[in-house]
Parts: sequence; C-alpha cells; structure tokens
Amino acid sequence: MAHDESRRTAGSHPVVLQRSSYPEYLRISEILRKETVGGILLLIAAAVAIIWANSPFGASYFAIRDFEFGYEPWHLKLSVGQWASDGLLAVFFFLTGLELKREFVAGDLRRVSRAIVPVAAAFGGVVVPALIYTIVNLSSPDTLRGWAIPTATDIAFALAVLAVISSHLPGALRIFLLTLAVVDDLIAIAIIAFFYSEDVSFVFLLWMLLPLGLFALLAQRRPKFFGRTTLGPWLILLPLGILTWALMHASGVHATVAGVLLGFCVPVLRRAPDGSRALPRPNKPGLAEVFEHRFRPLSTGFAVPVFAFFSAGVAIGGAEGFVSALTDPVLIGIVLGLVLGKPVGILLTTFIVTRTTRATLDPGLSWWDLLGVGILAGVGFTVSLLVNDLSFGAGSQHDDHAKVAILTASLMAALLSSVVLRSRNKHYRRITEEEKVDTDADGIPDVFEDRGDQAHP
Repeated sequence: MAHDESRRTAGSHPVVLQRSSYPEYLRISEILRKETVGGILLLIAAAVAIIWANSPFGASYFAIRDFEFGYEPWHLKLSVGQWASDGLLAVFFFLTGLELKREFVAGDLRRVSRAIVPVAAAFGGVVVPALIYTIVNLSSPDTLRGWAIPTATDIAFALAVLAVISSHLPGALRIFLLTLAVVDDLIAIAIIAFFYSEDVSFVFLLWMLLPLGLFALLAQRRPKFFGRTTLGPWLILLPLGILTWALMHASGVHATVAGVLLGFCVPVLRRAPDGSRALPRPNKPGLAEVFEHRFRPLSTGFAVPVFAFFSAGVAIGGAEGFVSALTDPVLIGIVLGLVLGKPVGILLTTFIVTRTTRATLDPGLSWWDLLGVGILAGVGFTVSLLVNDLSFGAGSQHDDHAKVAILTASLMAALLSSVVLRSRNKHYRRITEEEKVDTDADGIPDVFEDRGDQAHP
C-alpha cells in the first residue's frame, strides 16, 4: 500500500502521529462521533444563554442562575449555576477519569513511544498560555489568579467545529487531538485541586476516603455484575459516588475532583476465566469501557450543555461594553493565551521532542497539519469557564470580561483553524480513502495488520 511504502521511507527513526492500533482506532472513532454531537449541543446552549442574557428578558436568566437551594449544614446551599458547575460537571470529569485510565492502562498511551508526543504537547499547550497570561497581567496583581483560564482545550467544542467545516481530518490527527485534550484535562484537574482549593478540611477529606474506598472495592471485586446489570450501578455505586462528591465538596477541594477519582477506581482490564487480568476486547469490554458507553450520553447530551448554558451567559452591554472589556488585561491575556499560546506551545514542544528523539512526522502529515490542530486546541470552553468562575467568582466584572474573552478566543481559534485545515481537505480526503481500502474478509484494514497490532488480543 502507498501508506506503508511512505512509512518505510522514514527509515529506522521513530514516527510520531502515526495511525493507532485498530481496536483503539475503532474505540476513539466512536468517542469522537458522540463528542461531536455533544459539541453541537454545547454550541447551541451557549448561544441561547448569550442571547437570553442580552435580551430584554436578561434579568430572568440571571435570576434563575443565581437562585439558591440545598442543605446549608452540609455546605450544599448552592445557586443553580453552582449546582451545574460543581454537580453536573462531576459527571463530565467522571468520564474524563475513565478515559484517562483507559488510555494509560490499555490504550496507546501505555507505550511511552506513543505517549511522549501528545503528553509533551499537552504540557506545552498549558505552560505557554499560562506564561502569556501572567506576563500580560503582571502589572495587575488582582487578575493574576486567572492564569489557568487559557490552559484548557474543549474537545467537544473542537470536534463540533470540525463537523461544521466538514473537515476530513485523518484518524491520526483526530486521535492526537483527543489524546491532547485528555491529558490537558488531567493537568486542569491537578490545577483545580492544588491551586483553586481554599480552607481545605482534612477531616472531611479523610471521611471522603470511606465511600471512595468502598466504591473502588465493589467495582474491582464485582465488575461482571455491574457490567451486566443496569440497575446495579445506579442503586449501589451511585449513592457511594454522591456521598464521595458531597464530602469532597465539604472539604473545600473542588467537588469535580471527586468525579475523576471515582473514574480512576473503575477497572479497565477485564477478568479472564482463570482469574487473571486481560486487555478488553471489542466484544468483551472492561467495566470502564462499559460505563463510558453508558454514561457518555448523560455527560455530552445533558450535563455539559446545561453547565454551558448557565456559565456562558454574560451581559455584554452592547458595543460600548465590549469595547470596555477589550482594555481589561484579563481579556487580553486569555485571548492571546488561547489563540497564540496554545499552537505555539504545542508546536514548540512537539518540535523539541522530535529533534531530541530523532523522530519524524508520519509521511502523510506535515507541520502545517499540526499547526491547524494546535490552533484548534485553542478552543477552550467548558474547563476554561469553570476555572474562570473559580478565579473571579460568578457575576464579577473580571468574570464577565473573562467569559467574553473565552467566547471570543474560541471563535477566533475556530475560524483560524478552519482556514488552515480546509486548505488541506483534498489531502485529508485522500488519506481517509486510503484508510478505507485494503479491508480483508474479517473487516480489519491491512494497514493495521501490517503494523503487527493485534485486533483481537
């Protein structure tokens, strides 16, 4: 095949951004399809929120968002907006925890040779935007707290952009973008846990370990039961998860971190008949993959769009209000961080890794392709909005200006990446067609079999 011949020209040097194993290709393709739908719902929810907040009925939007309810003694009397960010986003971060564990235990990231580039690129895509924001805001100490806002990538939003522009992005680039976003989420979780937790109560944290430990014990000991039954996870694991979340929230650590920890507790490897652990198969998935399949629609179809609806609404104040926001260093730092810092950080670290390891890009791809993906990674939305609320508090002037910045930067990144990626659409379409050919009787493309990856471990 042409692809295999082009790969051989790379010699003995390692190749980065090459195609993944076939089972991983199928699994991630399914995730990307669901995330694309979720991204479109996300865009719709954000648009409705912005229109409503700036309409003559805008007061009703903010009244609903700021309405408080809950049990005060447990520190759970929260506004509707806080319930969306602290509660519903825990579902999103639970899925993130499942994805992270799946990638590092059974996915392509378990191999250092494949993990080093997207992991390094993710770190570069976090450090450079944070540095740019910090430099811009050095003369304004009150706004430095928002340094982490431009560090996040919203994979659902980015995939929605690809769907809108009808880009035929090759599987290798899509997987790179997803992996980049997953590692990016892990870094964001660590930032939230260590830099945005206040007045931490270690007593509540210790109590939180009890339901978390029981959740882990049951999930590890009875994976077949929870994988085969529909009600079991809802009746047994969900109450333990809610208790873990509530105690985490009471401890002062942001409650969404509980979602990640719960996701880490779910086993990825399936239990073989002899009692040993084995990699999941397409027809015999592990419990993490089962949960990912069951709960992703809840996350992408409900939790994240509802959060976006209550978080994206900002009263811009017309042209005058938008112009006044342009002078805020918060807006300048976020826009420069996402639109400029993200692609620079991703390309720079990828270039350094390839130079130090003497690796080469897959012959079918170029640095121009990586630039397009790097710009697209500047579409920061969900986690950026969450960190913004944690940095400045909902309703403050800096919070509103940061929301305008996140929306503006995401739109700019989407438009710029569209120009770059669409210019290569003919090339991408040719690669996509190559991925569809040479399929033998068992339905496995020869391009994967020639690489020696086992489709049925």
